[in-house]
Amino acid sequence: MNEEQKNISSQEEEEIDLLELALKIWAERKFILKVCGYAVLAGLIIVFSIPREYTASAMIAPELSDNKGSGGLSALASMAGLNLNTASGADAIYPDLYPDIVSSTPFITGLFNVPVKDLDEEINTTLYCYLNEHQRVAWWSAIISIPFKTLGWIISLFKEEEEEDGVLDPFQLTKEEMDIVKELSERINVSVDKKTGVTTLSVTMQDARISACLTDTVARRLQDYITEYRTNKARQDFLFQEKLFARKKQEYETAQDNYAKFADANKNIILLSYRAEQERLENEMRLAYQVYTSVAQQLQMAEAKVQEITPVYTIIEPATIPIKPSKPHKALMLLGIVFLTGACCVGWILFGKALILDLKNRKKIMN
Repeated sequence: MNEEQKNISSQEEEEIDLLELALKIWAERKFILKVCGYAVLAGLIIVFSIPREYTASAMIAPELSDNKGSGGLSALASMAGLNLNTASGADAIYPDLYPDIVSSTPFITGLFNVPVKDLDEEINTTLYCYLNEHQRVAWWSAIISIPFKTLGWIISLFKEEEEEDGVLDPFQLTKEEMDIVKELSERINVSVDKKTGVTTLSVTMQDARISACLTDTVARRLQDYITEYRTNKARQDFLFQEKLFARKKQEYETAQDNYAKFADANKNIILLSYRAEQERLENEMRLAYQVYTSVAQQLQMAEAKVQEITPVYTIIEPATIPIKPSKPHKALMLLGIVFLTGACCVGWILFGKALILDLKNRKKIMN
């Protein structure tokens, strides 16, 4: 019985404590509503000061390299969410590496000179100039950056001006170029579905048209990069066969001309020495012709191989100009600001006031 009475009394004390806390909060409801009202005004200023950003996306399905050795095992692994195409085969670039390729410095710097034009056609420049000169920032960011810009300007007065040749060197980038590379790599996102191999590209920019155009450009550049890699060896073989074909063709035509000239010049001569020379030239011509036809066949096969191994990409969802901005989420940000403000007010009412009064009392006692 004593334990039951203790439990009942502790429950009553907890109910009394909770009721007392609720009454404290209710007594200060006007204060909470007033502060939350100010928070709404401040939140509106904040969310409307953040520049809008638009995200455009595209979905492509690359042609994966065949892996005949794994057969049904690859199919079972694909159903389980695994990709066994990476384990074998000569292709070292598979869809899982696409995000690393797109975020690499050579790929990003290759986009610097892409021409861009905004939706209102007020900006018509390169992507590098757009990111460097035409980006909108919140007013507090501009205020915060003033001391750093002033410090950088002062430091630049004591430095010798470096001569710029205007040529981009990915091996040695300037600080300004590195900042643009970092910002651009953060604005481009690539995700790959391991089960289906479908690649989703998305680009976030402050202008809807630029985001859509850049998404399409990144998709085409990625396709060109993979195509160039996969067909590199075959294209080199084709160029070699093309040069060999031209040389063998020239040799055959030379042997043919030599035989024709000798035969015309010695048409009525029946000497055995002349006939032996004519037969030798004829054999050289036939041998050159055989080599020439063989090389021509190899050239056709090399050309067909380039076409055969060239990957084919299917555009499942092309990039389109987004209508609604993806950032900022104004409603969520406003609700978050109001909620945090209300939580701070409740914490102040329940704990802050009591803590300050306790500190003041201790100070008076000490004095």
